[in-house]
Amino acid sequence: MVELSLMLVLAHLIGDFLLQPTSWIKDKKKCKIKSKYLYLHLLVHFILLLLITKFNTEYFFAVIVIVTSHFAIDCAKLYFEKKKTTKIWFFTDQLLHLAVIAAVVRYYYPYEIDFEVVYSAKSLALLTALVTVTYVSAIVLKIMLSKWSNQITKNNNDDTNNAGKYIGILERLFIFFFVVINFWEGIGFLLAAKSIFRFGDLKESKDVKLTEYILIGTLLSFGLGILCAMVYKYIV
Repeated sequence: MVELSLMLVLAHLIGDFLLQPTSWIKDKKKCKIKSKYLYLHLLVHFILLLLITKFNTEYFFAVIVIVTSHFAIDCAKLYFEKKKTTKIWFFTDQLLHLAVIAAVVRYYYPYEIDFEVVYSAKSLALLTALVTVTYVSAIVLKIMLSKWSNQITKNNNDDTNNAGKYIGILERLFIFFFVVINFWEGIGFLLAAKSIFRFGDLKESKDVKLTEYILIGTLLSFGLGILCAMVYKYIV
């Protein structure tokens, strides 16, 4: 089961990312179902699947199902994707392809999902910790730092604010896993790296409020990441 899963996922990754030039993607978006590169892309996947399954006739049904579903999913993406929904459709597209692969693997190697493991205390604790350390913490920080953010005179657009939000989420995730695996040195490296990158911005801006905002935000973000990890470790 694992071997077949890895083979099919590898073929998908090679076909969708390594062997699909940007020019093909642009042409597909422009011409949609009439694009010759759409069918060339499907042919690439077909050949890759045959090669990776070693032309085993036992898996020919899997190849047909995956290629056919790939065509349907790609067509849906081409016709419904908009500029504002590009990211959403990218991840939806990939998740659907992987879901088809999972279904095909289950067809050949029936397996049952152990929901007792999924809903176990450890799994729920991890999920709760991850949600808290990412989006919940982001909202908490936004509220706590509103006093300083409103006083900052530097103009920031929404994209920049969103970038800062995701940077904070990533740093807290790193901190969370560093603490869980007892790699405390990693937190020091992360703090040092962030300080180096931020030093230039603070030096150029010469804005005291901005300096306070970044310093307090960093300390709070790191603190929340460590706190969530410590609580998680205590529970499990």
